[in-house]
Amino acid sequence: MSTPKTVLAVRHLAFEDLGLLQPVLAERGFDRFLTRDAGVDDLRDVDLDAVDLLVVLGGPIGAYDDALYPYLNDEIALIRRRLDSRRPLLGICLGAQLMARALGADVRPMPHGRKEIGFAPLTLTGSGRDSALAPLASAASGASGVVDQPVLHWHGDQFEIPAGATSLATTPLCPNQAFAIEGFALALQFHLESDPARLEQWLIGHAGELAQARVPLDALRRDAATHGTGLRAALGAVVDRWMADWPQSAGQ
Repeated sequence: MSTPKTVLAVRHLAFEDLGLLQPVLAERGFDRFLTRDAGVDDLRDVDLDAVDLLVVLGGPIGAYDDALYPYLNDEIALIRRRLDSRRPLLGICLGAQLMARALGADVRPMPHGRKEIGFAPLTLTGSGRDSALAPLASAASGASGVVDQPVLHWHGDQFEIPAGATSLATTPLCPNQAFAIEGFALALQFHLESDPARLEQWLIGHAGELAQARVPLDALRRDAATHGTGLRAALGAVVDRWMADWPQSAGQ
């Protein structure tokens, strides 16, 4: 019997889970999916040697709010251990911000209390056009780096690009949207994993934030329906490209 390929997800909200990422990874040979809930489950005893892919998911708290949420320190320590091992690590939204902090970079609110919520395109940097994110842009748009496939943005904080990391994508509101550490670590400020069919869970769970930011819910629903099929295909292509870049020691 072959050894299971294990994904461990660190989750902050029940509905912000692996979403579309789980079936995509299952199609690519991952057959064991574990979840630890930040603030509930102890992250200090995680055996990272038994984890083929660590995914740190999103959430509504600040990556810098460890005085209010002390378990963030355990998350950052877990991420540092994973980075030191040079084995596959994916951070999404808050997870990406925690990766930035683990690497010594600043995370702070966006200027003037702005939030970036909704479906909108990215612009890939030069490095981004030659990265795991390259499948998001068609050949026609590759020269400019403008991505054809809109992605879901949902954040009010932003990270700086850590020293030694490569900036991959930008938007007018938030210039740092993604970074990579060599081929094994990928940080995404935006959401490729969110399942459009489950958008209502996000609308309910983030009702207060959406009302405060005056985000039109009907526009979110319409865009989720419009872009859902493209997002599924884009996620699969990004995962394929990223896995091809993993070090051989990652056990592809």
